Amino acid sequence: MDQQLLEKELEQLHPQSFGWALRCCKENREMAAEVLQNAYLKILEGKARFTGASTFRTWLFSVIRFTAVDYFRQQQSRKRRAAETTVFSEMSTHSKTENDQRSQLFKSALGQLSAQQQQVLHLVFYQNCTIREAAEIMAIQIGTARTHYQRGKEQLKQWLIRSGSLKDIY
Repeated sequence: MDQQLLEKELEQLHPQSFGWALRCCKENREMAAEVLQNAYLKILEGKARFTGASTFRTWLFSVIRFTAVDYFRQQQSRKRRAAETTVFSEMSTHSKTENDQRSQLFKSALGQLSAQQQQVLHLVFYQNCTIREAAEIMAIQIGTARTHYQRGKEQLKQWLIRSGSLKDIY
């Protein structure tokens, strides 16, 4: 589809597209506008391409939906990082000896995980990567990275609970 026709189709479907974005964003107008703008950018930059496998409207709505899902994942990731930063900030207020002990505890707990779990957790927590970025870095599927991330966190939590150290961290 050429650029001019693409822009015309987007313009004609804009009111419906915004309504769908609004629904995908739980009626939050600001989020919907941002999601729709990001969806349009994906389309206009060629990151999402219409192949004709469905109607243009169906394809456009799926692009909007996937863009909204990505947007919410990014928001959750930002919230999680902010919470983790708070925990690490609180930890830094403790004495150097306590921080050294906690650091050693985390290293020991991380050592209990599989190599892939360690790598994903390290990339996400210490390198501020998203799980998608970690998957790309490790050359694995995003679903596999998510599995390693979730299982690693759960095993880390269980190990810390069993060792009686979890209460000392929080």
